[in-house]
Amino acid sequence: MKVIKFGGSSLASGTQFKKVLDIIRADKERRIVVVSAPGKRCETDRKVTDLLIEAGNDFLEKKELNEICFTDLLARYSGIAEELQLGEKIITEIKADLLMRLTSDFTSPLHYMDRVKAAGEDNNARLMAAYLYNEGIEARYMSPLEAGLLVSNEPGNAQVLQESYRNLEALRNLSGILVFPGFFGFSQEGETVTFPRSGSDITGAVLANAVHAEVYENYTDVDAVYAVNPFTVKEPKEIKELTYREMRELSYAGFSVLHDEALIPAFRAGIPVHIKNTNNPCAPGTHIVSSRLNTNGPVVGIASDAGFCSIYISKYLMNRELGFGRRILQILEDFNISYEHSPSGIDDISIILKQSQMDSRTEERIINRMYEELKADEVKIEKDIALIMVVGEGMRQNVGTTARASRALAAASVNIEMINQGSSEVSMMFGVKEVDEQKAVRALYQEFFAEIPVC
Repeated sequence: MKVIKFGGSSLASGTQFKKVLDIIRADKERRIVVVSAPGKRCETDRKVTDLLIEAGNDFLEKKELNEICFTDLLARYSGIAEELQLGEKIITEIKADLLMRLTSDFTSPLHYMDRVKAAGEDNNARLMAAYLYNEGIEARYMSPLEAGLLVSNEPGNAQVLQESYRNLEALRNLSGILVFPGFFGFSQEGETVTFPRSGSDITGAVLANAVHAEVYENYTDVDAVYAVNPFTVKEPKEIKELTYREMRELSYAGFSVLHDEALIPAFRAGIPVHIKNTNNPCAPGTHIVSSRLNTNGPVVGIASDAGFCSIYISKYLMNRELGFGRRILQILEDFNISYEHSPSGIDDISIILKQSQMDSRTEERIINRMYEELKADEVKIEKDIALIMVVGEGMRQNVGTTARASRALAAASVNIEMINQGSSEVSMMFGVKEVDEQKAVRALYQEFFAEIPVC
C-alpha cells in the first residue's frame, strides 16, 4: 500500500488532473491520494489558498462577502470541472460549501479563518474523487472527520493527537482509492483546525504512518531535491538519496520541496519518502531514507534563509552563573518569542531568532530587562542576518569540513557573523549579513560541488 500526495502545482488545472490520473493508474498499490488546494497555473496566477485568505479577511473586516474574490474562487474549480467534463452538480456543491464557510460564524476569527482556508483542499479532494469515479475508478472522497484525524485545537498550528493513528489505521481495510484532503483535521470539539502552511505534506506522512504504507510518495513540480536552490545556482546537482535528518535540516533552512515537519510521522514509522515530479513521473526523483551510504562527499546540500536577528549578551564569568541561560529564555518567553539557535562562548552568548517577532518597542524592553535582571555587561541586537545551513551525514567521518567552508567564505569576502554546529554533526550553520547570502551560498556550493558551474 502506498500513500501518494500531490502539491498545488500538480492540481492547478484539468490538464494536471489528467497527469495525476495516469500516475494513479500506473500503480495499483497507490490507494490513498492526498491533495492540496489548486496552485498557480502560471507565474502571475494566484493560489486558491491565497484567494481564500483574502476573502476571509475581507469578510472579517467588512462583514460582507467579497464578490470578486468569491467569483475568482468558484472560477478556479469550475474551470477544472469543465475541462474534465464533470457536469454542474459538483460545482453547485462546491459553490454552496464556499458560501457556507465564508459567511459562517466568526465569533472566533482564528477558527473562522481555519474553516475558510481548509476549503481549498477539501473541495479539491471532492473534485478529484468525482473525476476518478467518472473515469471508471472505484474512488471516493474521505473526510478527515469521518476518518478520525483528530488534532489539537490550535488554529494554524494543529498537532496530531495520538489517537488519530489508531483511527486512521482502519483506512487500510477500505476498498478502492481514497481521496483525502490535506492541510487540516478536526479538534475533539469538532472544529476545523489547520496545520501550518504547506501542511498537506504533514497529512500525507500521518496517513502513511497510520496505514503502515510501503512508501510515501510526494509529487511536486521538480524532478528531485537539489543540492542548492536552483534560483541561486544554475543547474544544481540532483540529490538521489538523503536521510530524514538531512532533509529535516534542509527543509528547516529554506528548502521548500517538503514541509519541515512532514517527515516526523514517516521517520517514526521508518517509511521511505519518495519525491517525484508530476510533470515528469519517469524521473528517478529523490529517496528520503533512515540511513544511506555516504559516497558523495561530506555535504549533501546547502540551504539558506533570511530574516533573522541575534541578541548578543556578554557578561564576565557568565559560565559560572547558575541559571543564566534559563533566565535569558524566560525573558524571551515573557514576550512570546521563540528562538532558533544559541551559540555561546565562556563569557557571551548569542540568541538567534526570527526578526519579525520583535518591533522596536519590544527590542528596547528586552534589552532593558536583560541589563536589569542579568546584570549583563553588554546587550546588543544585530539585524538582517541570513542563516546558511551546510548539511551532510558524511561530515561526521570527514575532517576539515568546517575549515573548507570557512576558507570558501573568506575567499568570497563574506564575513561570518556566527557559526554553530549541531551535536549530531549532521549540519553546521553560518550566520552572515543578508546582503551576502547569495554570494555565500554560491561560494560554499563551488567548494563542495565544484564540478557544477555556478551562475
